[in-house]
Amino acid sequence: TDWQQRRAIVLSGMQQVMGPLPGKKKRCELDVKVENETDCGSYIRRLITYASEPGGRVPAYLLIPKKALAGKGKTPAVLCLHPTDSRIGHKVVVGLGGRANRQYAEELAERGYVTLAPSYPLLANYQPDLKKLGYQSGTMKAVWDNIRGIDLLESLPYVKQGGVGAIGHSLGGHNAVYTAVFDQRIKVVVTSCGLDSYLDYKGGNITGWTSTRYMPRLLAYKDRLQEIPFDFHEMIGALAPRHCFISA
Repeated sequence: TDWQQRRAIVLSGMQQVMGPLPGKKKRCELDVKVENETDCGSYIRRLITYASEPGGRVPAYLLIPKKALAGKGKTPAVLCLHPTDSRIGHKVVVGLGGRANRQYAEELAERGYVTLAPSYPLLANYQPDLKKLGYQSGTMKAVWDNIRGIDLLESLPYVKQGGVGAIGHSLGGHNAVYTAVFDQRIKVVVTSCGLDSYLDYKGGNITGWTSTRYMPRLLAYKDRLQEIPFDFHEMIGALAPRHCFISA
């Protein structure tokens, strides 16, 4: 009981900086559209867009093992969140980036998982108007897009119900943690090189976290880091009792 009270304080502190988590008003029909489809051997790769909110569509890759499409049982699903890449964005995690060890959405699809790799806002070809959509940070926009991505995965007839996984490297590593704190449908979190105490980050120079695509409000704490109302050890704690693997 005490921990649930503390957890609520952590979530409140996150929203003080990230802006409020959207509610039911933004949960519109997903209206999934397939832009193109590629046969990748053991799985099908679809470039899709979905409506995460009224007036906002998210580009994403959906990778579906052929066994799942053939109706051979329900398949577990994983949200695959990409690292920082302003040129190709989410392509890097589906094997279209030419960079080693980034293609985890592809590798998981080959292992039999349905994987969804949404774009991160304000990177590559995904440039939503955050102010017009009512966001105070790119971080919260990404969290909401990911939450709606889980809605999408749960709507698929071949996806196993009862929770999904989330995995990410760097930007994707902390994006996975942020999203899992707010959405307990994520049962397993794998985060690679995605987190460090804000107090320790670059010797106390917090500005790397304060761009529009992250959390501009953090800049107000640049000379008083101890007063930031949340940090990664608390967010990791807020994942309990779920499974979390950290490579850092």
